Amino acid sequence: MKKVFLSLFVAMLPCLAYADGDSELYLNIRRIGLDLSKTDVHNAGDYQNSPVTALRADDQEFIKGVWDTALEYKAGDLNWDNSLFMEYGKTSLHPLNAPSVVNENADKILLTSDLAWARWHIGEDLKFGPLVRAAYQTEFKANPGAERMNVVRVNAGLSLFDHPIIKSLYVTGLYEYDFTYTDEPVNKSAVEGGWRLEYEIRDGVKFSTNGYYREYLSYSRDVPIDLKRDFSAELRMDTNLWNNFTMGPYVQYRRAKARDIKEYGSNLMIGISFNYIVKYDLMNYDSEE
Repeated sequence: MKKVFLSLFVAMLPCLAYADGDSELYLNIRRIGLDLSKTDVHNAGDYQNSPVTALRADDQEFIKGVWDTALEYKAGDLNWDNSLFMEYGKTSLHPLNAPSVVNENADKILLTSDLAWARWHIGEDLKFGPLVRAAYQTEFKANPGAERMNVVRVNAGLSLFDHPIIKSLYVTGLYEYDFTYTDEPVNKSAVEGGWRLEYEIRDGVKFSTNGYYREYLSYSRDVPIDLKRDFSAELRMDTNLWNNFTMGPYVQYRRAKARDIKEYGSNLMIGISFNYIVKYDLMNYDSEE
């Protein structure tokens, strides 16, 4: 299946040959940093066999490392973004006269390739048109008692994008090939909506938010812990400290419901984030802060 995933990227390449105008290539380091967080989890007991780390974690304070970068290529009316997102957080508890406890709070590796075509232009800055996405999600390590997540997703739909504020706002159909359970993979269909927004409040202070909502419609087989609904959102404010280093508060919320579990699982993180953020123009060997 990994060969199929890689072939999706290769299949997108000929589309770029039809682009008009000058091309642009950027390395966008959206953020590389550390998050100091407090998490509040509800109904974690119902989700102890789930591969979704956020739904089974304990209430606690922890440090999480984040890597979020994208290679952005623009040619005429085509935008082709390839991004890598990684996060990992783990807390080790050493109670007095009790066994040590190790708990993962976050564990995610997400490789995504988006190809968007600006079929229509709204005003001077906003573009609108079809979007095709291929993504692969896995983890650094499996949760105890659960399989290591391995999922390939393919989206197709419509998107607003490439605006100073609206970086991406989309609605798509989703096909998901879940081979977390290697004995018998699961094919799923869903609808998905998502967003990535940025707003500069003033010089050196930026507000940003991103997230998605998925509603699953069909499954090739019955896995009770598979998600029926999945919502994830993050809000953050970055204040420039020095050069390209920032600090600011953030809120991250995950809420989901499995097929055969009555209650929703949720995870709320509130904390302070320290980041390195910069955007490099690879065509001109310059950078934008």
